[in-house]
Parts: sequence; C-alpha cells; structure tokens
Amino acid sequence: MEQTSGYYVVRSRIYGTRIAGQVSLATTPGSRRKGLLGIREMKPGAGLWIAPCEAIHTFGMRIPIDVIFLDRCRRVRKLVPRLMPWRVAVCFAANSVLELRAGCIAETGLEMGDVLEFDLAHQQAACL
Repeated sequence: MEQTSGYYVVRSRIYGTRIAGQVSLATTPGSRRKGLLGIREMKPGAGLWIAPCEAIHTFGMRIPIDVIFLDRCRRVRKLVPRLMPWRVAVCFAANSVLELRAGCIAETGLEMGDVLEFDLAHQQAACL
C-alpha cells in the first residue's frame, strides 16, 4: 500500500454511497499502533484506515467506534458496529480495517460484501 499524505473519500463501489470524507491512512508501525488513542470525539465523515491489519483493540479509548474489516480487494468481510472501549475485534480474512464514528455503519447502510473505493481527497482539512 502506498503511503500518501492527505485524506481519503470512501464510497461504496456498488451503490455509490459516501461512507466517509476525511479518512486518514495509518501504514507505519507507529501510526497503526496509535490508531485513534486519545481521541475524545470523531467528527462526522472522519475515520482511520489501518493497513495492513486484521485485528484491532480499543484499550484506552474513550469512545465507541464502528469497525469495518476489508480484504485485499476492499470487500467488506466483517462489520462491528459500536465497538465499545476496552474490547477487541478480529477478522483473519482482513487485510485492512476502517475505523469510523459510531453509527456510520447503520447510517450508510453498509453491508457484508460491499466493496469500498478510497480516493485521495484534494482538500487538506483536519480529520479528527
């Protein structure tokens, strides 16, 4: 996976539904380890895409998050809505994980088998 600066817009390839508009990419060991630790709230449309990744934890987090596990083709392999702090989520078929504000899965109608597209956004706004 290519390391780039900026944010990604994420859409469902099948329905064209916008899932998130300001998704940061975490590919270095340090950025993947830190994840969303220290975040007190996530703005609508914000998120974190962690790659490679097949398991996450919310130890030390203060907010629940929606978790979407994706395979190499960015097909949704597992959905974990409202993962509370101090929990673990795993999907061994995953290659990456998209972490979003709690409620995004339900709001966007995301389902198992959906394929997501990640396009580099042209704007440089604050994500979290």
